[in-house]
Amino acid sequence: MNRQFETSKEYAMHLDLIDPLASFRDEFYLDPETIYLDGNSLGLLSKRAEASLLSSLEDWKQYGIDGWTKGVTPWFTLSEKLGALTAPLIGAQADEVIVTGSTTINLHQLTATFYQPSEQRTKILADELTFPSDIYALQSQLRLHGFDHEQHLVQVKSRDGRILEEDDIIASMTDEVALIILPTVLYRSGQILDIPRLTKEAHNRGILIGFDGCHSVGSVPHYFDEWDVDFAFWCNYKHLNAGPGSVAGLYVNKRHVGILPGLTGWFGSKKDKQFDMEYTFSPAQGAGSFQIGTPHILSMAPLKGSLELFAEAGIERIREKSLICTQYFSDLIESELAGLGFEIGHPREDKRRGGHICLEHLEAARICKCLKEEKIIPDYREPNIIRLAPVALYNTYLEVWETVQTLKRIVKDKQYEKFENKREVIA
Repeated sequence: MNRQFETSKEYAMHLDLIDPLASFRDEFYLDPETIYLDGNSLGLLSKRAEASLLSSLEDWKQYGIDGWTKGVTPWFTLSEKLGALTAPLIGAQADEVIVTGSTTINLHQLTATFYQPSEQRTKILADELTFPSDIYALQSQLRLHGFDHEQHLVQVKSRDGRILEEDDIIASMTDEVALIILPTVLYRSGQILDIPRLTKEAHNRGILIGFDGCHSVGSVPHYFDEWDVDFAFWCNYKHLNAGPGSVAGLYVNKRHVGILPGLTGWFGSKKDKQFDMEYTFSPAQGAGSFQIGTPHILSMAPLKGSLELFAEAGIERIREKSLICTQYFSDLIESELAGLGFEIGHPREDKRRGGHICLEHLEAARICKCLKEEKIIPDYREPNIIRLAPVALYNTYLEVWETVQTLKRIVKDKQYEKFENKREVIA
């Protein structure tokens, strides 16, 4: 990868001129006066996502209940269709992926299915840096089995509070562990875990392993089939730009076809049996059986348009620009913000760095408020983290350059002092 680097504004503009993905910026609704760097929390609306939502509304308007089987995209099979469109992004077969539920609901579903404690293996292995909702779900699943989560939920420690060492995770894969749940990318530092290595080590010890892909799907290509991952789950409103509260996704390796989901509901039925209204559950083949209730069509429809963009751009090209952009961001931070109290909290190596920047500062909460006042939208995470996501499909290198210059001015001029160093209700 080209590591040429200059600090000038002209260099940023040159990078934009040669950006092969530059045309995709026109696909999104952008405020020309705002730099939006919070796509790792909520991606922006694209014109195609809007169109696919309006299309489903039109089907409802025109067909009423017949929209389940008629219209541009019949609702009855929309979850499966979107699963098939998502599959190339994660290296899976179409019937291994389904769009359903929410992140935490899908984690509950998958844990209820794959956590099968035995006399010896009763523990679930996670980590201390994962998103808290995952821990809440695992704690409750352990309680449902009658176990004390303080004893049976093992959370691998971080050596520095930023990243996890794969050696430490592997060392925790004892013969007491029944299931492992880890993030693909850590939500604060942006570290990518070595998924193939961890999966191989887990399987060598007879342990099933699944991954939370919320902070990677749509920005980092995965190859879940090739790596033999047992299952995964993710949201679609971050890097995949499907809208606030959009329906999530899950993957189940074809090796597990036929396993009965831990939580069953009528939309997990075989399509030709669902309306027989029998009291014996007839599960669909593949990941479709992991659906529970009726899909939320209007919260799912925007994903169709968004996935069309990803198919055209290609996840490999998206990843290539993301790496260049986050490297450029990091180089500018080191060059322009030296001596101003900032520390880089994300890994610098390409293979370990996800799609967002982790910038630490003692005044992080106040700095984020200043950025928003300057019409730059960041993301704050406790205790002192500014997350900045230069999204490959709509952010520019010039926006990265302007953000770093703004950060320099905010701190050098102590503009942040007018704000309280405390997060807002939604950080």
